[in-house]
Amino acid sequence: MAWIYLVIASFGEIFGVMSINLYLRKKSYSWLAMIIFTFGSGFVFLSLAMRDIPLGTAYAVWTGLGAVGAVLIGIIFFKESAGWKRMLFLVCIIAGAVGLKVLG
Repeated sequence: MAWIYLVIASFGEIFGVMSINLYLRKKSYSWLAMIIFTFGSGFVFLSLAMRDIPLGTAYAVWTGLGAVGAVLIGIIFFKESAGWKRMLFLVCIIAGAVGLKVLG
């Protein structure tokens, strides 16, 4: 169950970063509230995951999944570039997260 909590926590980070981007475009209290809610829920689920997953592994996987998700959100919704070098390094982040899970 801890790994499911960790994935949910990563979504909190992904949508939190997306909310920041949307807030910067349309400064409204609703987007500000969304930032607080998404990051807050992400931290709650991260803390639940860290009951069973070591700190270093949980944090590395959480930030890795969050980074990959944020880049993909940027590419899909905000028309950011999707060059091959960028994709290569995303694969490296994913490989690192998988490696920590397998070896941890």
